[in-house]
Amino acid sequence: MSRLVETVFPRRLGTSFRWLVASSWTTNLGDGLMMAAGPLLVASQTRNPLLVAAAAMSFQLPWLVFGLVAGAMADRLDRRVLVMTMDAARAVVLGGLCVVIVTGQVNIWLVMAAMFLIGLAEVFADTATSTLVPMLVDKVDLGIANARIQVGFLTANQLVGPAAGAVIFAAGTAWPFVIQTVCVALGVVLVSRIATPRGAVRKHVETHVRQDIAEGVLWLVGNGPVRTLALVIVVFNITWAAPWSVLVLWATERVGIDAAGFGLLTTASALGGLLGTLFYGRIERRVPLATLMRTVLASEVVFHLAMALTTSAYAAYPLMFFFGAYAFVWGTLSQTVRQRAVPAEFQGRVGSVYMLCVMGGMLGGSLLGGLIARQWGVNAPWWFAFVGSGLTLALVWGQLAKIAHADEAASAPRDEVVGTPE
Repeated sequence: MSRLVETVFPRRLGTSFRWLVASSWTTNLGDGLMMAAGPLLVASQTRNPLLVAAAAMSFQLPWLVFGLVAGAMADRLDRRVLVMTMDAARAVVLGGLCVVIVTGQVNIWLVMAAMFLIGLAEVFADTATSTLVPMLVDKVDLGIANARIQVGFLTANQLVGPAAGAVIFAAGTAWPFVIQTVCVALGVVLVSRIATPRGAVRKHVETHVRQDIAEGVLWLVGNGPVRTLALVIVVFNITWAAPWSVLVLWATERVGIDAAGFGLLTTASALGGLLGTLFYGRIERRVPLATLMRTVLASEVVFHLAMALTTSAYAAYPLMFFFGAYAFVWGTLSQTVRQRAVPAEFQGRVGSVYMLCVMGGMLGGSLLGGLIARQWGVNAPWWFAFVGSGLTLALVWGQLAKIAHADEAASAPRDEVVGTPE
């Protein structure tokens, strides 16, 4: 067992990182339960499509509205305490939701309010959590550290959690949320074991939050490689989200996949992602970062083309597995490159700008996908994605080497982080 633990979580990553991973995996299991139980709870309260969509938006809206504020707070407060506080708040809201469900007082408006509050707390908790990794792990090990966190996300949040959440919901409406409450509360306890410097990473925090946000945006704009990476993320999320927004229509109308088979498409991509993240450390050691970035982004272009051409479910499933494998390698790689380049005192703010790029790109891409599909058919968004991602890759091809080694041009000395270890 000790050899397995050493292989999965090398000792050089430190005990505190193991506590962080344990917390991440535990809370991801709870969040995975809610991925299925949340929509089922909404559907049990209303069949109004507008209210169902509004409930989904109430959970996602905080990322767009409060994401930049969350990044600023992560850079001006004690990050570990911020994670604990926000997850504790999530547990309280979830506990209240359990009470109203058990007592029969639940209604769609209470559910929407709870989802908004849970989403709001999650924005601050997740933003602060992402800044803890560079504080606990050396730059050279950030890749494997992020990959290990991704493994938990894929396993607990994408594979096990949703399926278990649906089954448990059928056994009792409140039970998935009770278990999620326990998972989130346990996550608070696990994070409390992490040894980080006391207080904020910045020496002076007398500035206004608006100024903090502006400083983060200006730092990103002023750093060429990191700025280009942000633009790549925006465009590739637009091109990815366009066909994904009508994936169910494409699967049923063009490829002939039924409802059960459609669920397996997501499973195939999650399994591919699990494979990619498990082998990420080995891949990063053997493949130059610039070459890896070019390969992964080129894979995205090829994937869009293959999906546009296929009409067979037998081809769709392995293609989705392929997508998951390279997509989660890219997610780990891009986050690692950014964390290595960004100074400790800007990790929260720059990270929140990236999340805004991701969410904004997905929102814009989804809208475009619907418009394109309505005008030219459900297969057209794949052609849009192929052309858009291909042109973008051609434009940034020469810049990827600079992006891959952005940390060499940025100043982010770890020993400037202030505070006294606990």
